Amino acid sequence: MSEEVVTTTINNAEQFDIVTCYQKFLKDNPDISMPIAAIEALVELIKHSKATTLSEFMESLKDASQTLKSSVRNSISLSAGADLFLRFVTRTSHDVTNFEACKEHLMNSGKVLVEKAVAVRHKIAELGVQFIKDDATILIHSYSRVVMLLLQQAAARKIRFKVYVTESRPTSLGIRSTKILCKAGIPATIILDTAVGYVIDKVDAVFVGAEGVVENGGLINAIGTYQLAVVAKAANKPFYAVIESYKFVRLFPLNQYDLPTHTPDLLAFPDLESRYYQESQTNENSEQKTKEEDYDIENFVARNPTVDYTPPDYITLLCTDLGVLTPSGVSDELIKLYL
Repeated sequence: MSEEVVTTTINNAEQFDIVTCYQKFLKDNPDISMPIAAIEALVELIKHSKATTLSEFMESLKDASQTLKSSVRNSISLSAGADLFLRFVTRTSHDVTNFEACKEHLMNSGKVLVEKAVAVRHKIAELGVQFIKDDATILIHSYSRVVMLLLQQAAARKIRFKVYVTESRPTSLGIRSTKILCKAGIPATIILDTAVGYVIDKVDAVFVGAEGVVENGGLINAIGTYQLAVVAKAANKPFYAVIESYKFVRLFPLNQYDLPTHTPDLLAFPDLESRYYQESQTNENSEQKTKEEDYDIENFVARNPTVDYTPPDYITLLCTDLGVLTPSGVSDELIKLYL
């Protein structure tokens, strides 16, 4: 099958566009996370499958999973859900006696997992509320559904607290978080990403979500999380990660450059002489300058990473649906999932 084709062929009889299906789930339900949307898309694939043998069926699922991962710039969160579901399929297939019954079981199990996703967030929020004290000042980064739910749960329990929210450039998702918190009656204000060091002495605790949790308990999250964790540790402030266990991923990065989303262009420096020459040839009118500046900003954003890696040494605790874990406890949970 050609790499340029974004559809997965099932038994050479029917084509199912797994990427379109995945994107539709995300569009139709704004509260759904990427791992769950990936699982839903794979369940939908099973419904359309015309495979007649288990081997053919497994191969089609693996191809579809790879197609999904290659369709997005940052596939870490998506990969966590797809790999978890494939692992479940592999385990189930070992005990298969009736192929059609196996497919039906997988579809039902996938639906149950999707339905439990919302309940999982509520469980995490219930566990995390204990770390928010009365009159506390909380610092959060970017936007996380489970962090939002945690803060709303704390407010519902009449805990009084204020929230600093980082702007989280270039996505500016911190603005979205601030609007949600203010609408819920929680005092919140946006700060610049570069102002974290300025406000940290006023902060009692830091809460972040994550795109994924790696094998050593480190986090992969929106760019800026690592520097926030470094500042929090220097100021002796607790740094809590609030995350669903279906975002645990089988990766073991040693630094930022081991991430599958690494952008090497960021480390390259421009040829100054060439740049000077190009600028000297440019039309000097203001409209042209504005266009060039906009173009440069777009290029800068495209060359920069969207996520970074926070080592486990900077994380106080992880609040998950499996309980409150230390970073070292993540590897034990991954072993249970994949062995």
